[in-house]
Amino acid sequence: MTRVLVLYYSSYGHMEIMANAVAEGARKTGAIVDIKRVPEIVPDAVAESAGYKRDQAAPIATVSDLADYDAIIFGTPTRFGNMASQMKNFLDQAGGIWAQDKLVGKVGSVFTSTGSQHGGQETTILSTHIPLLHFGMVIVGLPYTFKGQGRMDEVTGCSPYGASTIADDGQGGDRSPSENELDGARFQGEHVARTAIALSEGRHLLKARSA
Repeated sequence: MTRVLVLYYSSYGHMEIMANAVAEGARKTGAIVDIKRVPEIVPDAVAESAGYKRDQAAPIATVSDLADYDAIIFGTPTRFGNMASQMKNFLDQAGGIWAQDKLVGKVGSVFTSTGSQHGGQETTILSTHIPLLHFGMVIVGLPYTFKGQGRMDEVTGCSPYGASTIADDGQGGDRSPSENELDGARFQGEHVARTAIALSEGRHLLKARSA
């Protein structure tokens, strides 16, 4: 059975919502899907004063967990056009499984959020691809078969690189992911899971032929 991990970091809950939508889409394929989050590295007092959402249901992941899955879909908000330091800190600890080629051939994908419409959604996803390529993962994005990314009738995230949401309403207030952005997240989750299933079936077929 193909196993998919949705691994995310969320300060204020936007990425948590998107992660749940990604997992919903992946589960449509029949894959086993887990949602986990990376550890918070901000001191408790700072997180509390900043209003971080601290009651998230997803369990904390360990780096060794990554080797147990056929596909990993990473969710990180942007920090000046790059992944959040919490996600970077987590990936920086993956040298052991990298050295053992534990992630080679597994499917990797990324989704994100930004505070504004042009706040680095594409650069965050693309720069997060770099360590995934070092791990030897097979990168999968959000293809144009998800027609929602071409919408012009509303402000929306999502690009061919991955699903995304805009977290600020433009007036300094909170904006929850739109239904179109959630549809993009569900589409990406399903697409990644189906790709992982196809790769797994291909490996089994090649193994059977060579036996």
